[in-house]
Amino acid sequence: MIGGIGQAVIMVGGKGTRLRPLTETVPKPMLPVMGVPCLEYVMRSLIDSGVKEIILACGYRSDDISDFVGDGTSFGADISFAYEDGPAGTAGSVKLLQDRLDDTFLVASGDVLADVDIGGMVDSHRLGGCAVTMALTRVDNPTEFGIVGLDDDGMVERFREKPPPEEVFSDLVNAGIYVLDRSVMDRVPEGVMYDFSKDLFPEVLDSGLGIRGHILQGFWMDIGRPSDLLRANILKAAAVGGEGHSHVMEGSQLHDVRLRSSVIHPGVRAEGCIIERSVVLDGAVIGKGSHIIDSIIGRRAGIGEGCVIRGAVLADDDSIPDGHVYEECP
Repeated sequence: MIGGIGQAVIMVGGKGTRLRPLTETVPKPMLPVMGVPCLEYVMRSLIDSGVKEIILACGYRSDDISDFVGDGTSFGADISFAYEDGPAGTAGSVKLLQDRLDDTFLVASGDVLADVDIGGMVDSHRLGGCAVTMALTRVDNPTEFGIVGLDDDGMVERFREKPPPEEVFSDLVNAGIYVLDRSVMDRVPEGVMYDFSKDLFPEVLDSGLGIRGHILQGFWMDIGRPSDLLRANILKAAAVGGEGHSHVMEGSQLHDVRLRSSVIHPGVRAEGCIIERSVVLDGAVIGKGSHIIDSIIGRRAGIGEGCVIRGAVLADDDSIPDGHVYEECP
């Protein structure tokens, strides 16, 4: 236990609609980054930081998540599950397990990769005397996130969820990781959709309870869109072997294939083709003369000869005929 906190809730219930068609068969937190589900990165990061108990707040395709985690033995932590009867929202899903929560606990999103100084964040929370501490990070395009304005003391003074460009007032955004006092969950109504960013945090600000911001210094990435998932894989591959490095997993069969900044999963078969800045998932087949650029190729997808696939996301079991050009069709 660090900073007096040993419990975390990971939110894994979202449908991941922006990642369709990938999330039609796999829940968003289970989508792979360098062959490892995003959820595993989140869990191991928390456990490595001293968290001993994790509750997974499940919703969409919860069986896939529980099958993967099992009894938690392999992770070395006490892992349990909570299930929604219907969509409850981010704060609503945590409200459902309020009677299981410690006085102070962590909340993390199951689809965020981050290097977080949990101890520093907890210390900041306790010294600040606030009900909520929110991890923040800087991004180039804040319109996709909840943006935050801080005062000189590091307290949140403004918050706006996904503003239009003309209303952006900060490049600091909600990083999807919080330290919360259990008492703040009393403000979440039962039986309705209720979100941390859209509903609870604005109410906390209006009430004068206060939200402290904790700016992250390390790596942070959300995988909410196909381009984000693709970039996360490319960055992880580069971290292993340098810029332009491709990661090829055992069990793939590649012959005369030119690779750059790509991740190739087991069972992939490809011959005489070019694959750039792409992720090719398990069992996909790519024919001679094809060129794959900036794309995610679903499991067991088949791409014929002489195809061009650019900026696309192919579903599991998709089939692309010879000579087909398929561009920017997520």
